[in-house]
Amino acid sequence: MTQYPMTAKGAGILRAELEQLKTVKRPEIVHAIAEAREHGDLKENAEYHAAREQQGFCEGRIQDIEAKLSNAQIIDVSKIANNGKVIFGSTVTIVNAETDEEVSYQIVGDDESDIKKNLISINSPIARGLIGKKLDDEISITTPGGVIDYDIIKVEYTC
Repeated sequence: MTQYPMTAKGAGILRAELEQLKTVKRPEIVHAIAEAREHGDLKENAEYHAAREQQGFCEGRIQDIEAKLSNAQIIDVSKIANNGKVIFGSTVTIVNAETDEEVSYQIVGDDESDIKKNLISINSPIARGLIGKKLDDEISITTPGGVIDYDIIKVEYTC
């Protein structure tokens, strides 16, 4: 079975969502279905059909999260000694060699990535170009706009 890398923080977020779905959302939906059934004819009962649809989405999400967690290889980078090398889970600060624009990214699993929060997927072009490099290395990343040169100025192993 293939395992997929995930940070400890990402796994915690998924576990919290799973717990919320199972203990709060699922009982709310069951109650809504029971309440809608009391209104009579189910064929033309919009509340009943909406609640059943919501139940399907909720159960699907529960199965999705459980599958992701069962196939996750959880990596807690904060427990690894920092040797300046860019690895999965590390936070890397890079500077564009041309514009001096500085940006920090944390390299995370596919399901955790969110560019608005500077969380990039291990499979993204930037992350692939960074993995294995060290502090003070110069790298070239091929982007849709062309090749961009960066300098690695900081590598952190934090959650």
